[in-house]
Amino acid sequence: MVFKKVNYILLAVSIALIVLGFVLMLGVRSAETYNPAIYSSRYITIGPMISFFGFLLVIPALIYRKK
Repeated sequence: MVFKKVNYILLAVSIALIVLGFVLMLGVRSAETYNPAIYSSRYITIGPMISFFGFLLVIPALIYRKK
């Protein structure tokens, strides 16, 4: 077996963080042409940071080996 249980748990957490980040970046649908809410910190800072940390967590999830 290539991966252990810890690797799968870390990989699942990292995928969940990536999905959460992308969900946070989803904008609201609006009938009007301009909505200033698209510049909220949730869309432009928090969502991308969470996704980035999720992508970073994939690396240790793939290379971690229990001693």
